[in-house]
Amino acid sequence: MASQNRNVGILAMDIYFPPTCVQQEALEAHDGASKGKYTIGLGQDCMAFCTEVEDVISMSLTVVNSLLKKYGIDPKLIGRLEVGSETVIDKSKSIKTFLMQIFEKSGNTDIEGVDSSNACYGGTAALLNCVNWVESSSWDGRYGLVVCTDSAVYAEGPARPTGGAASIALLIGPDAPIAFESKFRASHMSHAYDFYKPNLASEYPVVDGKLSQTCYLMALDSCYTRFCNKYEKLEGKQFSVADADYFVFHSPYNKLVQKSFARLLYNDFLKNARSIDEAAKEKLAPFSSLSGDESYQNRDLEKASQLVGKPFYDAKVQPSTLLPKQVGNMYTASLYAAFASLIHNKHDTLSGNRVILFSYGSGLTATMFSLKLSAGEHPFSLSNIAAVMDVDRKLKSRHEVAPEKFVETLKLMEHRYGAKDFVTSKDCSLLPPGTYYLTEVDTMYRRFYATKPADTTTGAASQNGSIANGH
Repeated sequence: MASQNRNVGILAMDIYFPPTCVQQEALEAHDGASKGKYTIGLGQDCMAFCTEVEDVISMSLTVVNSLLKKYGIDPKLIGRLEVGSETVIDKSKSIKTFLMQIFEKSGNTDIEGVDSSNACYGGTAALLNCVNWVESSSWDGRYGLVVCTDSAVYAEGPARPTGGAASIALLIGPDAPIAFESKFRASHMSHAYDFYKPNLASEYPVVDGKLSQTCYLMALDSCYTRFCNKYEKLEGKQFSVADADYFVFHSPYNKLVQKSFARLLYNDFLKNARSIDEAAKEKLAPFSSLSGDESYQNRDLEKASQLVGKPFYDAKVQPSTLLPKQVGNMYTASLYAAFASLIHNKHDTLSGNRVILFSYGSGLTATMFSLKLSAGEHPFSLSNIAAVMDVDRKLKSRHEVAPEKFVETLKLMEHRYGAKDFVTSKDCSLLPPGTYYLTEVDTMYRRFYATKPADTTTGAASQNGSIANGH
């Protein structure tokens, strides 16, 4: 069966992010930061966050249920389900086991897979596992399903504006409109303490911001070099940024995405690739003799390479930046939210295009891989994926919260983290119909969820009071 599989990849997608968000410009003013520090300095516009009734489990339940219904997928047809997340709810019980509630109703308990975790890379690990399964002799003819889910929150301080929250579901199978070019894949794995969560009593990470950026760019260089070598070996010609239509990056914040794409052009310059014209060579020539370590810290190189790369960036990267800028850092979901942005913006013209994705997880793990896109056939078509995700409506229907309420919510969540024996406000007034939400955690730490019915307006708090009522 596996030998017959062609174009294994992503058949369908859906995304969910909380309806509550805070504007980065308002957060700047509230934090006393200089104007533009978060919006220009980080390149972020808005940040989604979970209130007390939402978490990574509720978001996952919502997005999986939504994907199955909107694409008309029988839950019995799922044979592998993998979750990528770094948000620890339980050190023993996987998020996947919570999702089994959806499949048990249909009598399907024969589903392989559990959670993958390594910072922001877990979603990619889960995705590669599912793709490999469909391509292997173990495949039983059913679909794979990947869920990337995280709530990114930080202690008060400079890292807090780089939070966010979302859950993404990806349906995996053969004859996909988003097919993996599996021979073009390169990884870089090494040991670093750039971002980690050693204190299990707190949701907040330990972050070395400067080291984390350097690790990201170093891993990008390594993956790109290996990717190019594999391409050249298999295709018999040099690879450069000109050989892909779009590039999609894991996005902790947009400024790093800008730096990362510029870094690829610098790599092309060093190997004299055709993507670098004479004018660009002239601008980058002063940096040709820098060592790797020197180049990561050189601000002049950073500026020059971004200047050279801007036309390329606007064409090949900018269409993928919408959701990461509007929702924030979604950890495992960030890369795939960026890819969802590309489909949202360009689905009519993507057929035949090659898209290169770069996934990074601190600690550190990284992979660069290639996707080949085709229009597909309904319901598994790029146009239907864009329609199902309905990105514009989801963004426009959000509720902007004052920074004071955002901070207040995070304080409540801090207090509740790892706690037991509490009932939430159960206020689902802002949640779209069909959304799962947390109702209580009992004395044995067991978590209980409900679903907002499609036709309810009774008992809903007013929009203005919905977040405050939870406190």
